Amino acid sequence: MTLTSIVGSGAVVSEPEWSHLFNDELEQTAAKEHWRIVTTELKERQLLAAANGHSIQRLVCAYIMFDRMYREVAENGVVTKPRRGNSKAIARISPYFTAMREAGSDAASLEAELGISPRRRGSATKIDRKQPKPRAADAYTGRG
Repeated sequence: MTLTSIVGSGAVVSEPEWSHLFNDELEQTAAKEHWRIVTTELKERQLLAAANGHSIQRLVCAYIMFDRMYREVAENGVVTKPRRGNSKAIARISPYFTAMREAGSDAASLEAELGISPRRRGSATKIDRKQPKPRAADAYTGRG
């Protein structure tokens, strides 16, 4: 799996190879754009950290899954029609609708966790990038 760094991020977070996660080229392009938007916002707000990489990936995947399920629900409806000829068949909630809601919920919680959602922006704190304090041993080892 090849990872590429975000331009201008100081190689803080490496972008996943979307072709390993999605077969559809349109979804790969959408994932790349979602990744760019999220990482740019986090970088500008000084919230981008290497530890957030997988959370950002999960957020992008939740966006893609939501969009995929939404297309299916938009085309076929929220309720599946009962099978013809089966007197016991009943209309049911589409599994795509259930999956869409789950992906939306996952995205919302990840946005909150990352401080992206407008409601949570105030609670997100900047990454503290302190330089390590020099120690006497650093002069000996050549690090200081």
